[in-house]
Amino acid sequence: MPDLAPGDVVTGVVEQIMPYGAFVRLQSGQKAMIHISQLSHKFIKSVDAVLQPQQEIKAKVIKIDERGRIDLSLKALEEPPAVPVQRMPRHMPAAGSNDEAVGSDDFEKKLSTFLKSSEEKISSLMNAKSGKGDARRAEKAPVPKCV
Repeated sequence: MPDLAPGDVVTGVVEQIMPYGAFVRLQSGQKAMIHISQLSHKFIKSVDAVLQPQQEIKAKVIKIDERGRIDLSLKALEEPPAVPVQRMPRHMPAAGSNDEAVGSDDFEKKLSTFLKSSEEKISSLMNAKSGKGDARRAEKAPVPKCV
């Protein structure tokens, strides 16, 4: 059998499809696996949406572990997708505009209101918790007997 190394491009035939990936028989006779995450740069819900049994494929060796198991990738042979340009939402003020100061004041007000509300809720929860704890202790206390 020829020696394989990570980075080599190999050809093989899909032998078995599993929910987590596919097993491939390489031309050298060795068995390898392609994990579902290595099928494409796009989200793949099901392996059989991309591969079929007996399909011949070309893949890149990405790993060979200490036990000789070979991991392949179709994704490594694809061109990575272009990073989409993120546009600023229309409601956001442009940097340096007068609206930016108004937006930051608005944020400060919202943050202040949130913190005050949070502190009040935590305080009421702590009071309720300590009140229930006292009630439980009172229930477990021995009741004095009247003679």
